[in-house]
Amino acid sequence: MAKVKLTKTELKAQKDALSRYRKFLPMLQLKKSQLQAELGAMRAEEEKLAARETSVLDAAKSWAGLLATSPEPLSVSLRGVRTHAGNIAGVEIPVFDGIDVERRDVDLWETPEWLDDADAAAEALMAVRAERAVAAEQVRLVSEELRTTSQRVNLFEKVKIPECRENIRVINVALGDEQTSSVARGKIAKGRQAKLAPAAGAGERKEDGA
Repeated sequence: MAKVKLTKTELKAQKDALSRYRKFLPMLQLKKSQLQAELGAMRAEEEKLAARETSVLDAAKSWAGLLATSPEPLSVSLRGVRTHAGNIAGVEIPVFDGIDVERRDVDLWETPEWLDDADAAAEALMAVRAERAVAAEQVRLVSEELRTTSQRVNLFEKVKIPECRENIRVINVALGDEQTSSVARGKIAKGRQAKLAPAAGAGERKEDGA
């Protein structure tokens, strides 16, 4: 802890700082609670998306092997992922809107009918995986903000507020000692002045008698 100045000005500065920390701490604690709740909901959503992806893959198992025997590859491919900006407890996050895909023209007479189902399944798989990626980014951003907020809460609770309290105590003790010492010096000086006063008066009377 840095050495603090033992002055009234510093005492006021420490009291002001303590007041600020006490004011902001509840806000930080509230934000921490909000982030924790949101993070829990996000992780639950991640689990749902993972289960959905597994479901899509399981549904495709019955005919996925046919892709290896087909001369025609899938006609659908991912072009992009659409998102918009959202906000959670002051944290800007991406929110999944959907995906854009490209479809290759195919010969309807030569293409097996089951490839339509394969394209639909592939699109569904691309969509759920894109949504999982966005959800993972949400978790990363909120986790990072939660870590920063938790560090600030701990800093205020365990360092700054106790430090200010101790500084105020030390300054008050020092100022009290200084005041006591000043009063004592004043009494000593007053006592000496009282002792010197009769002697000075006697000297003046002696000079008058001469």
